[in-house]
Amino acid sequence: MILTVTLNAALDVTYQVAELQPGGSTRVRTVAERAGGKGVNVSRVLRTLGVATEVTGLAGGLTGRALRADLARSGLADFLVPVARESRRTVAVVDERAGETSILLEPGPEVSTAEWRAFTGSYRARLARAKTVVLSGSLPRGLPADAYALLLYHARLAGVPAVLDTEGEPLLAALRERPALIKPNAHELTATTGCSDPLEAIAQLRTAGARAVVASLGPDGLLAVSPEGRWRAAPPHPVAGNPTGAGDAAVAALAVGLTSGSPWPEVLARAVALSAAAVAAPLAGSYDAALYRSLREQVSVTPLTEPDPLAPHDPTPHRPAPHRPAPHGATPTEGLPPCP
Repeated sequence: MILTVTLNAALDVTYQVAELQPGGSTRVRTVAERAGGKGVNVSRVLRTLGVATEVTGLAGGLTGRALRADLARSGLADFLVPVARESRRTVAVVDERAGETSILLEPGPEVSTAEWRAFTGSYRARLARAKTVVLSGSLPRGLPADAYALLLYHARLAGVPAVLDTEGEPLLAALRERPALIKPNAHELTATTGCSDPLEAIAQLRTAGARAVVASLGPDGLLAVSPEGRWRAAPPHPVAGNPTGAGDAAVAALAVGLTSGSPWPEVLARAVALSAAAVAAPLAGSYDAALYRSLREQVSVTPLTEPDPLAPHDPTPHRPAPHRPAPHGATPTEGLPPCP
C-alpha cells in the first residue's frame, strides 16, 4: 500500500471556458468539483493504475465534508484527520482557445498544535501498513516549516521510504531527514536553491540530504539523479491540455517504482508517459489511459555519462537521529551550499 499525505487538501473546482476574458464576463462551459490537493491526486492515479493506496491529511468545515464525500464516491480509503477551520478550494480555469490554464489558490485552514499532534499520531499508525509514503504539497497555516521533516523522521523509524513533493523552506528543512526521493519542478529548483542550472541545483539538494532528485522540466520531461546514475527522460512530442495534475501523475509513477524497485530507466519512462497522459485528461488526478500506453514505449531515456560525485558518500544511516525542531526563526537555507 502507498500512503499519500495531503496536509493542505482542497476541493478542486475546474472551469472549462471557450476563451477567458480578463476584466470581462466569461461564460463557463463545464464545471467539475472534486477532492484534490497533490497527495489526493497521486492516490487517484494510483487507484486507476490498480495500486493499493490510502489518503491521509487534514480536512475541515463544509468544504472538508464535501472533500471527504467525494473521496468516498471515488472509492479512495480516507483517513483524513478533522480540523476546526475550513479547508480550502482551488479554482482552475481552462482556456480552450489559448490552451492555457489559470489557477486560483485559496489559503488553507489554520491548524492548531493539538490538531497537528492528533494528525502525527494517526499518521504513525497508517505507516504500519505502508510500503511507501508520499508527502505532497504546501503546508497549511499554523504548521512549522519543518513539519515534513518530522513526518520523514517517523517514516524512517518505520522503515518506509518517502517521496517528497514540496518547495521552499518546508523542502529545505526536510532534507536533513534524507528523503528517498524528491520531485521539484524547474521553477522550484531555481527558487529553492538559487541555481539556474538544473544539475547544479540538484547537486545542492543531494548534498543537503536528498537521496534521489527527479526534476520536472514541464513538456521537456524529467531530469533524474540518484546514486545509481543520471538520466534525461523526454516524451516524443508535447501534449496539449490541462497540466495541473501532470506532476502528481509523475509522482505516482515514481512512488510505484520506488516500491517495486524497478530499474530507473523503466520508472522514468512510465513517469513521463503518465505525466503527459495526465495533461490530456480534463481533471487533475486522471489520465488518458490509451495515450499512456502509447507514449510509454516512445519515451526516450538518455543516460548522462558524468560520474555521480555523491555516490561514494551516500550511505543511509541505519538509525535516524532524534528529530529536533528547527530553532525559532531559523532559516533552512543557511545550510545549503552556494551555487558554483
